[in-house]
Amino acid sequence: MLPLRFRLFPTRANCFSLPPRRPLFFTPHNRFPRNLPLNVPDKSLPELPSFRDQISRASASKSFTDTLTRPSVLRQVLFTVFGSFALFSVAAIQTNDDTEWWTKKMVTDNGFFQLRPPTSDEITRAKYIELAEKLRSQLRDLSESLSGFPTHVQGTIVWAAARVAQAYYDARETRRLCWMLIGINGAVFLAWQIPNLRRAMARRFLHHPLSGLSYTLLTSTFSHKAFFHFLFNSLALSSFGAAAGHYLAIEQRNGGSGLQESTPIWHFLAFYISAGLFSGLTSHVIAARIRYPRFLSQLTAVKSNPTQPLSISAPVATKIGSAADDIIRPSLGASGAIYSCATLVALGYPDSEISLFIPSSFSVPIQWGMGGLVLMDVVGVLRGWRMFDHWAHLGGAAFGALYFVYGPRFWDSMRATTKHAEHAIVG
Repeated sequence: MLPLRFRLFPTRANCFSLPPRRPLFFTPHNRFPRNLPLNVPDKSLPELPSFRDQISRASASKSFTDTLTRPSVLRQVLFTVFGSFALFSVAAIQTNDDTEWWTKKMVTDNGFFQLRPPTSDEITRAKYIELAEKLRSQLRDLSESLSGFPTHVQGTIVWAAARVAQAYYDARETRRLCWMLIGINGAVFLAWQIPNLRRAMARRFLHHPLSGLSYTLLTSTFSHKAFFHFLFNSLALSSFGAAAGHYLAIEQRNGGSGLQESTPIWHFLAFYISAGLFSGLTSHVIAARIRYPRFLSQLTAVKSNPTQPLSISAPVATKIGSAADDIIRPSLGASGAIYSCATLVALGYPDSEISLFIPSSFSVPIQWGMGGLVLMDVVGVLRGWRMFDHWAHLGGAAFGALYFVYGPRFWDSMRATTKHAEHAIVG
């Protein structure tokens, strides 16, 4: 028999008992310690910000109004300055070339002018004589082309054409130029009446200070959407524009350089477009630097008031409505340029009078009339009237006053400089 201490089969306890285990690590690991010491901060973990730090960071974050970019002003200023300088440079070159052409023509046709060059008045008379011959020739051609029509129809058409030709002949050159400008304004006005073109017209013939565009300062000068806006500006341009052009021609004849001038249309065109640019720039700067920041400050005041509920309650709606009244509006029209013409005429011809449309027989001194219009625009600015662009009107009046003081001498020196430059280049 086997001894009792040796058993062939283990007992139940031995079957389910686990073998003795050996620890995996005999010494504590440096990166994974078994026990962390108490009250010792772990430098490997980031520190949590305190409640005060979180509040300060939240208050230092930018608001919605702070993220908005301010409208550009520098590009519009550069466009106006360099654009006006380019206009006057081209106008001076064209005037010099036209004057030189007429001088050579008159010297060739008339031996008397070989002794001395013709004056500006003599060149003007020669141009009128040539224009009369041209109009008579066109009327004869029209009458011959209507020979197949009945006599009364032919006579009516030729009579109407003769009346138009006579009015064109009697008008000064600057008035004819104003009629051409009115025709351009009329074409733009008709384009506004086409529904399919209104979106493109609003993008290219309206100047919005928030758009960042500069060329719309020019295109908006020829843009009119409303009929009465176009009508009144056309009447004013035909009157004040012709008088302003005549004043510029007289001042050039009295210029210090002694240069003769065959036509004042280039000078007036540069003056008119530059006046439109300057008046539009005045409105743009006011909108970008005064109205827009004021609108943002009103929105910030409504948002930062903790007593106001988040819903659109009556007080909040009132404040937002008052801020919305100051939203930047696009500008258009030739009113600023016409204000420059009217101011130049009022200062150049202080004894002249202007007649009102209603009643037409009532007339007032031109300086009183212009003073009243400027005063109305000043009141409109102070009162916040939004029916007209009062800042553009005031900018146009300021440009006309400045040009009355410095413009004729500037134009005379510009013509002399370009003439010397042309001779130096040609040799």
